[in-house]
Parts: sequence; structure tokens; C-alpha cells
Amino acid sequence: MASYYNEHTVLWLNGDFVKASEAKMDFYSQSFHYGYSVFEGIRSYKTASGDTKIFKAEAHYDRLEQSAIALNLPYHWKTDELIEITYEVLKRNNLQDAYIRPVVYAPANMSFVVNTQSFLVIEVWEMQPFLGDKLLSVMTSSFQRPNPKGFKIHAKAAGHYVNSILASQEAKAAGFDEALLTDMHGNVAEGPGANLFYEKDGKLFTPATGNILPGITRATVFEICDTLGIAVEEKVITLAELKQADAVFYCGTAAEVIGWKKLDDTEFPFPWEESLSRMIQLAYKNRVIEKQTQLETEPA
Repeated sequence: MASYYNEHTVLWLNGDFVKASEAKMDFYSQSFHYGYSVFEGIRSYKTASGDTKIFKAEAHYDRLEQSAIALNLPYHWKTDELIEITYEVLKRNNLQDAYIRPVVYAPANMSFVVNTQSFLVIEVWEMQPFLGDKLLSVMTSSFQRPNPKGFKIHAKAAGHYVNSILASQEAKAAGFDEALLTDMHGNVAEGPGANLFYEKDGKLFTPATGNILPGITRATVFEICDTLGIAVEEKVITLAELKQADAVFYCGTAAEVIGWKKLDDTEFPFPWEESLSRMIQLAYKNRVIEKQTQLETEPA
């Protein structure tokens, strides 16, 4: 198993910088027993200038607040303060290229009454792209995304990820790299931890909101497409339609932008290196390290 910390690792816990090996939480926490917490996945990068930059820090911490509010978890932190703290956590751990995980969690509470307080921890560690850097073999999962009438789907809640873990483990046990989840109607939704785009005849398509977590990386892909003059459409997507794509990719903070080789038994014939999707992958890599290229700076 991966090692996320050592005796020197420092995290921020409820107002203090403490060693990860000495940090404590209450085992009677409602979060531990019921998965009742919210979190963010954020990345920092060593930029082209050599500085450390947290990518879209404000958007991530704003979403953390929105997730907490959606789940009735008290939230009293300010985004600008948390960003400053996060840079200090990175500095104390001597990290530039890092994965950042803030978690808002609940106190001891075995009942379902509303809490009057919450706690916050910010952890950092080194992590390569979550799904690797090779084209993925993806399996249509037998699991579906949770019914949006049963959960606050737009919230990045820890409990939702039991669904993600089960789907991903099922795919890997069947010899695939990752899973694709459908929505309650059997239409394409998203990956266990990433949004999806497909390319067809020079245009991109992505599932509409409602049954997905609309990711910050997903929003960045829209920005890149606008810069590059690539048309994007949000719509309901069937599995049969997806299998007719020229190219497909997942995107997410942890996964970044990663292409697909095949879905189930269907291989995508269009060469990845010649696709618009590959262009977006490269543009994303340049954007997070603040490397300007002629392609990105020219008007569409």
C-alpha cells in the first residue's frame, strides 16, 4: 500500500500544525461511523517559473464550503485563510507537486441531529496521476450513480465514494483499468472519480449536470475548448453513442486528463496522438504549470 506520510509529515488540524503521526480524531465521530463528511481533492504544481501554485485553489475551497452547507455541516472558515494555510502546509512538507486533501468532518454524534460544530484537517502528499498516464481500458460498471433524489449529488461527500470504490474494484477485478458508471436511466454519467468527454467529428460532448459531480477540471476543459475554438455540448449520452466516439477521455484533479483505449470490447480507432482530446490533454498540462504556448495564447 502507498505511504502517505512519515514521521516528518505535517498537517493542519483545527487551527494547529501537527505531525501526521501524532494527529488524533474522535472515534465516535459521526463521520467515522456514517461517512458524513465532505472533502476536496486539489493539486499544487511547480510552475514554469519555479514557484509553487495551487491550481484553482479558490474554486476548490469555495466548493468545499458549498458541499458542507449542502450536508448541514457547520462551516466557519474563510477561503482566503485556508489557501494561505495550505501554502504553509506545502512549505512545511517541502512539497511543490502535491495532492491536497482538506476534509470537513463531524464531532462525536451517534444520533442524526444537526451538529453545532465541525472540524477541518488539511493533508498533503505526493501523488502521480490517479489513473496513470497510459490509455485506459474501461468497463461499463454494473453499479449506477446514486439517485440524485436520494443525495446532494453536487456535494463532494465522502459517503458517495463507497459507490466509486465498488465500481472501480469491480472493473479492476475483471481486468480493466477503470469503470464507467451510468445514471439511474442507464445513460453515461461519469467515472468513479472523474468526469467524461468524448470527441466526434471535431466536436466534444459531455454528460449534462444532474446525475454527475460537475468537476472543476471539467470546467477547465470548457475553458480550454473556448480558447482553442473547440465546440462542446452538454447532453444525455447513451452507451451506444459513446461507443461510436472518435476519442474519449476522463478528467479530474487527481486523474488530470487521461484518454481511453477502449470501452468494454469496443476499441476507439482514431489515433489518440492526432485527436483534439490529446490537444486538450497537453493544454491542460501547460495550464496547471502556467506554461504559455502559442496555441493557447492565439485567439480562436
